[in-house]
Amino acid sequence: MPDVAPTASTYQVETLGGGITAPAGFRAAGVSCGIKASELDFALVVPDTTATAAGLFTTNLAQAAPVVLSREHLVRSGGRATAIVVNSGCANACTGSAGIEVARRTTELVGQRLGCGPEQVLVASTGIIGVALDFENVSKGVRAGLDALRSDGGHRAALAIMTTDVSPKETAVRVQTSEGSFHVGGMAKGAGMIEPMMATMLAFVTCDAVVPPPLLHRALAAVTAETFNAITVDGECSTNDCVFALASGQSGVEIGDRLYPVLVEGLRAVCQYLAIEIVRGGEGATKLVTVRVSGARDLADARRAARTIANSPLVKTAIHGSDPNWGRLVAAAGRSGVPFNLDRATVTVGPVVLFKNGQPFDDAAPHAAEYLRRQEVTIEVDLGTGGSHDAIMWTCDLSAEYVRINADYRT
Repeated sequence: MPDVAPTASTYQVETLGGGITAPAGFRAAGVSCGIKASELDFALVVPDTTATAAGLFTTNLAQAAPVVLSREHLVRSGGRATAIVVNSGCANACTGSAGIEVARRTTELVGQRLGCGPEQVLVASTGIIGVALDFENVSKGVRAGLDALRSDGGHRAALAIMTTDVSPKETAVRVQTSEGSFHVGGMAKGAGMIEPMMATMLAFVTCDAVVPPPLLHRALAAVTAETFNAITVDGECSTNDCVFALASGQSGVEIGDRLYPVLVEGLRAVCQYLAIEIVRGGEGATKLVTVRVSGARDLADARRAARTIANSPLVKTAIHGSDPNWGRLVAAAGRSGVPFNLDRATVTVGPVVLFKNGQPFDDAAPHAAEYLRRQEVTIEVDLGTGGSHDAIMWTCDLSAEYVRINADYRT
């Protein structure tokens, strides 16, 4: 009898406390090694035994040394990892062969301490581009971090990877299936240079199910397309973006084709929460904005139009000022490069229809303005093509504080 994909009644996803170490078989640490003055700036995530691993990376062609090396290591190890090493405060990007050498020496040092090959160590960095990463600081972080590893160390790790983030981002879920339960946990950082052309931030996800590397990569890619790849703060694709997933297998629940959809739902629950929190804590953000596009002829068109609207400075500043300027939404959708029929298009702000079938409803503008004063708002554009496809992007408003933060970032 062929396997049947699980239905909604065969599994349950429950949110838990904790983060990256909520799944069984993981320890983590966050320490200070001197990259940032008197702040946590170095994190480690280590499975108790070698875990299966998957990763996705920035599509920016100016790629940081950790991106180059970690991609290489996932190939060389066949999707296995014994540690993730993360520093904040220095991106180790655009640092030439010296930057690659620091990243490589880091993996060799961790491998020596853990008794594994360097190819089983993944590295990630975040911070200022073009600044050399001091290996002496990194080596201090490795020694202190390995000594500080704890099964409840996830929160300090989440703190250590922050840069301009206003708060740590972490969550975990339990997934109950007919074959037992497994857990998914994660942490992320990101506040500026957020435009997902993979995942414009750093994110790390753990799972205690038994998952073969190809299946873990497939699930991570599917979930990222609808979570980390559906957020934007400022339309800027970073040099250091990556998302890693590790599976320890400690729960004993084996993921094959039948339970694959359940794994996806567990990963989605964690990744969507982290993705939205990245936007909510975007640099200078005061509002979380859900952009929904409907009436598209295919999914690619829906996503492209939603991204164009979500990235529009005019749309984002109007939302910041609680200005129900539907014309900016129409203009963004119309220039997005996808089929658009103005005479059948609809623009809705929250529950308020402002434009439909070529006609404005400006008498409803005061109601829309009142709605836009909320901290979480939804705007929707129906492209008017009669298509059945839709897509969501999460973004935030654009404030003067964003300009201040980024005008002073290096100085």
